[in-house]
Amino acid sequence: MSQRPTTPLLDQIEIPSDLRRFPPEQLRQVADELRAEMIDAVSVTGGHLGAGLGVVELTVALHYVFNTPDDRLIWDVGHQAYPHKILTGRRDRIRTLRQGGGLSGFTKRSESEYDPFGAAHSSTSISAGLGMAVARDLSGGDKHVIAVIGDGAMSAGMAYEALNNAGALHSRLIVILNDNDMSIAPPVGAMSAYLARLVSGRTYRTLRETAKQLAKKLPKFFYDKARKTEEFGRGFWTGGTMFEELGFFYVGPIDGHNLDHLLPVLTNVRDQDIGPVLIHVVTQKGKGYAPAEASADKYHGVQKFDVITGKQAKPPSNAPSYTKVFAESLKREAEADDKIVAITAAMPSGTGLDLFGQAFPQRTFDVGIAEQHAVTFAAGMATEGYKPFCAIYSTFLQRGYDQLVHDVALQNLPVRFAMDRAGLVGADGATHAGAFDLAYLCCLPNMVVMAAADEAELVHMVRTCAAYDDGPTALRYPRGDGVGVEMPERGEILPIGKGRILREGNRVAILSLGTRLQESLKAAEELEKLGLSTTVADARFAKPLDLDLIRKLAGSHEMLLTIEEGSRGGFGAMVLHALAEEGLLDGGLAIRTLTLPDTYQDHDTPARQYAEAGLDAAGIVKTVREVLARQQSRQPARA
Repeated sequence: MSQRPTTPLLDQIEIPSDLRRFPPEQLRQVADELRAEMIDAVSVTGGHLGAGLGVVELTVALHYVFNTPDDRLIWDVGHQAYPHKILTGRRDRIRTLRQGGGLSGFTKRSESEYDPFGAAHSSTSISAGLGMAVARDLSGGDKHVIAVIGDGAMSAGMAYEALNNAGALHSRLIVILNDNDMSIAPPVGAMSAYLARLVSGRTYRTLRETAKQLAKKLPKFFYDKARKTEEFGRGFWTGGTMFEELGFFYVGPIDGHNLDHLLPVLTNVRDQDIGPVLIHVVTQKGKGYAPAEASADKYHGVQKFDVITGKQAKPPSNAPSYTKVFAESLKREAEADDKIVAITAAMPSGTGLDLFGQAFPQRTFDVGIAEQHAVTFAAGMATEGYKPFCAIYSTFLQRGYDQLVHDVALQNLPVRFAMDRAGLVGADGATHAGAFDLAYLCCLPNMVVMAAADEAELVHMVRTCAAYDDGPTALRYPRGDGVGVEMPERGEILPIGKGRILREGNRVAILSLGTRLQESLKAAEELEKLGLSTTVADARFAKPLDLDLIRKLAGSHEMLLTIEEGSRGGFGAMVLHALAEEGLLDGGLAIRTLTLPDTYQDHDTPARQYAEAGLDAAGIVKTVREVLARQQSRQPARA
């Protein structure tokens, strides 16, 4: 037996053109080295592991067959793009992944010419790819456009809208369906690979076109029968009838880990103008790393881990995560009220609804990556007297906004929106930051919008949402662990639109919404040392506002500062509007609204992100001192 080569090939690859210099028989070694490099890198940085391991061979094959970056390769979501980053000039920075100033965890146009489209929210690749393909056709170009989409992303309606449009336009577009979870494929093996290679080849295509031209000379009835017979025969042996009906030429399924199967099929498709084509590739999440193969869910997204054992490093904490607090609180409410149901859009573990589902499997609904449907589905349940909790990340709820406005708020239906990941999210960066929900919810009539300042407040607010039947409610809370406060056994029902004062002062008033409350209290301590007596209040509600509290703070302090973990146009804007209507802006009150900056903040640790935004204690103190110093300078000098 010949000994396997030991010379590292990956060291000789800076960009894909270097990869194309190798003979095909050496690509297996490249794939093995690429997989090992990815495992080692993610063990250092944390990030998405399982999906990337599943597409190592596919990534090698795509960059080998196609002339990237001239040919456009679009990765859906971006979870599986780490091997792609390593092969496209970013290997020397791969251990900066998701770190401040380092590589993004997703594809990003500003990061590399090999990332033609940024992706972090799923199911966008086919639409973007079709747009690029049509733009190419209008320009008279000949580059290839390849969109790689996972089977999970195919649960979103947007993917089918794009497939339908692509089939009608008949533009040359290659869609790779990476099937790693749905088990929609028949058995994959030598016969399947042979058929895939056969139907994607020039001989079959030529015979098919010749037969089609001959059939056109027959009466229309016989032509239609012949066309349907050919489609049925091919669909019977290879599957893909649904995609054929949408206007795609279907190829597959093929083994996504077998380069001998991938290379000839991709080459055949590359070398022919066959309109839109869908290649069905079957892969395994976590392929090549035993811990990830054994537990795909736990190794989808990981903390730093030990490569040998697979054990993940868990940061120490004395407090439960907000996600777990929400889930346990909802379980308690559901025990007391059998009308409570829970809905998630393909994020059961991310939202904590996996825990709820274990207790109430018949009252838990995972609708897939279909936020629009989730919102209107919840609205339908609400019309029948049920109490749906629609648990969706703040950033993902943006995708269901029209349904939220038209199907929920306009009809004043009591749907409860639980928005995890509100505020900044650290390593996932701008694409996943829950920055805009306050702005896009507070402008809607009938909405009640609340934000938990700590984990105990979250428990109270879950019960408040469960008890409120007069219209829609939205509850926001951040990623990560709570602050370690004493937890109630069960929440109290809070009076709607009423805040609370935690610390009394007489010069500066800080009105906080959400978990910046702890930093506000720290800032008050620092301001006290500077001789600035400070009140700290927790607004609890962004809508309706506690007008009595706002009047009190504005009327008895020199300065009022609002603080929120959201964009401009949210809570602070609501307070300013209320002060203007009350005529409280005319008496010399100094007011400032602290929000997230009017930019998309890159990934970093949450602490650094909030410091950059000026939303930590130091930033609050700095703002107060600057405003009061400016006020002092404007006062006329005493005689």
